[in-house]
Amino acid sequence: MLSLRLLCVRARDTFVRRPEARLSDSPTSWAKFQLCWMVIAFAALAMGCSRETEPVLPDLRPVRAVTVEKQDLGETVTLTGHVRPRDEASLGFRIGGRMIERPVNLGDRVQPGQIIAKLEPLDELNALRSAQAALNSANGIVTRTRNDFDRQQTLLRQGHTTRARFDQAQQELQTAEAKVKDAQAQLQIAQDRVSFTELKADAPGVITAVAAEPGEVVQAGRTIVQVARDGGRDAVFDVPASILRSAPGDTEVTVSLADDPRVQATGSVREVAPQADPVTRNFQVKVSLENPPAAMRLGSTVTGNARLPAAPVIAVPASALTKYDNKPAVWVVDKSNQTVAIRTVEVKRHEPSSVVISNGLDNGDIVVTAGVQALYPGRKVRLLGASS
Repeated sequence: MLSLRLLCVRARDTFVRRPEARLSDSPTSWAKFQLCWMVIAFAALAMGCSRETEPVLPDLRPVRAVTVEKQDLGETVTLTGHVRPRDEASLGFRIGGRMIERPVNLGDRVQPGQIIAKLEPLDELNALRSAQAALNSANGIVTRTRNDFDRQQTLLRQGHTTRARFDQAQQELQTAEAKVKDAQAQLQIAQDRVSFTELKADAPGVITAVAAEPGEVVQAGRTIVQVARDGGRDAVFDVPASILRSAPGDTEVTVSLADDPRVQATGSVREVAPQADPVTRNFQVKVSLENPPAAMRLGSTVTGNARLPAAPVIAVPASALTKYDNKPAVWVVDKSNQTVAIRTVEVKRHEPSSVVISNGLDNGDIVVTAGVQALYPGRKVRLLGASS
């Protein structure tokens, strides 16, 4: 073909570029020139026909894939929490008033009966004196009415008084005795109010918070201090619902300090919150610590490690996960015709570089891990590599 084109170019130079040479050329040269152009035309037509008859190759999307197999993977869950006392109480006065003293401070240890704070007792002491005076007056009236009743009782037996006068004396005695009981109750209330001006510890513990200072006027029930009572410590964690569903009730938890993993303690789940937090949607779990070391102080940040029971699951690279109909899904390759299909799956958990699938895949399935963005159901693919 190249030699034929050179021949035609030479003929064109002869008969086109040099017209003065056309008359001198022989008829044989002119015939060769025409034959050259006819051959070129037939060759071009043949090449066009050959292009039209070439088979069109299908659009094969190159993808990478993995062949999945189920494995028994026992998950180790690590969560971050903090240490809290098992029993913590907020102490406050039962009456209102101006606080004049608070001999304890944050971090102090207290013993049962120890005074934590005091209110100004002037009003309560005056009420106590008034109640005591009312009781004394009531006792005097009882003495007088009882003497009158005894006298009327004697006269009635002798017939020197009337029955009506005797009944009146008896009624006055009963009324006086009732007033004595009322005065005694008022005195007891006044004594209690005087005792309420002193806030005392009811159990041994440590002051963990202070909410009022001397000189403040506090209302009844307002928290003055918080006391972490002796009797154990808990490690508190916020646990997702998916972990709670798969964890048995007797799971043993290893708790260690976040800043010093060598300080460890073991514990068991003591309490699970019945309702999730409205913001995080996690459940608060309290783990009772067994003989925690002294370095594991209240409020310390700790990490808890628990081993969940093994279950048959499939792990795929995180790049294989997509979404279909607002559900997690993956692309699966059909071995027979090399086409792909979308399949929804159930995700058990997410790991740094992979996704653990609990339902939706079977052993031997080929899952696309790279090139999923340009796929659609039924598209043919070309596997670049299918590793397990």
